[in-house]
Amino acid sequence: MTEAVPRPTLEAVAERAGVSRATASRVVNGGDGVRAPLVARVQEAVEELGYVPNRAARSLVTRRHDAVAVVIAEPGTRVFADPFFAAQLRGISKELTARDNQLVLLLTEGRDDHARVARYLAGGHVDGALVFSLHLDDPLPGLIHDAGVPTVFGGRPDWSDGRGGPVYVDSDNRGGARAAVRHLVSLGRTRVAHITGPLDQTSAVDRLDGYRDVMGTDAPDLVVYSDFTPSGGERAMRELLDRRPDVDAVFAANDLTALGALRVLREHGRRVPEDVALIGFDDMAPVAEQTDPPLTTVRQDIEEMGRLMAQLLLRGRTAPESGPSSVVLPTTLVHRATA
Repeated sequence: MTEAVPRPTLEAVAERAGVSRATASRVVNGGDGVRAPLVARVQEAVEELGYVPNRAARSLVTRRHDAVAVVIAEPGTRVFADPFFAAQLRGISKELTARDNQLVLLLTEGRDDHARVARYLAGGHVDGALVFSLHLDDPLPGLIHDAGVPTVFGGRPDWSDGRGGPVYVDSDNRGGARAAVRHLVSLGRTRVAHITGPLDQTSAVDRLDGYRDVMGTDAPDLVVYSDFTPSGGERAMRELLDRRPDVDAVFAANDLTALGALRVLREHGRRVPEDVALIGFDDMAPVAEQTDPPLTTVRQDIEEMGRLMAQLLLRGRTAPESGPSSVVLPTTLVHRATA
């Protein structure tokens, strides 16, 4: 067992640079009012000694923790099984890492976790929160608001906080859905069905509205409600085939739903796209490119959504007077073999 080598102190840096401890502290913590030659001497001493600032002490000076909470309103079993969350976390992590910020991941397994998350955020451990996958009756937004933590949401919220509205990053879900359904209609398909996502989330509601923009509401039996999962897609597709065995096209609310639907169509001997054309939503490469046949889908840039969420939060922290604005990213239809 080796003895720990003592860490160089701020006092040692000040002594090496020939300045006061207060001057060394201002330089190390990014403070103003230090002449350039002294800044250079302190920075040189830091490099020579291998000094690493104490983050706890630094936060007392800067009132910043250089840490951001990422709150996902889903259980871990869902988060770690769905590549959507991995892509969004990748975008967030890249942006935070580039700005020398730490990511703190908080999951909500159930209602009991909401108070725990709110207490953590109110405890002053992080500089802000990125929150996504909210459901319409979720108490988290109110708890986070009460905690007084700057927040950016992933996905369009369905409320206004009375202060100009919440800041969010989303994709054009409704427009993407319209493009998908119009493409199916352009192929000559007349019995176009929709398997929805969970309608307590605005993304699923927007995609259903986009479908209805094209198909109307005259055939409610062509809409089956589901939950963004492969198993949900399987259940919905079986229900749809029982209701409407004449269905000739399906717009699925996401790629995982489309994957489940594709399995059931194959089980029932329906050829894709000859008998039933199929389109998903997301364009997640691990799913869309590896289905058989490869999946036609609506692409949203999930990783970019995560990056922009982090960017908006950090921009609001550094320039609060201007205030960040919400962003809605465009979507595009990616043509592959299923439609």
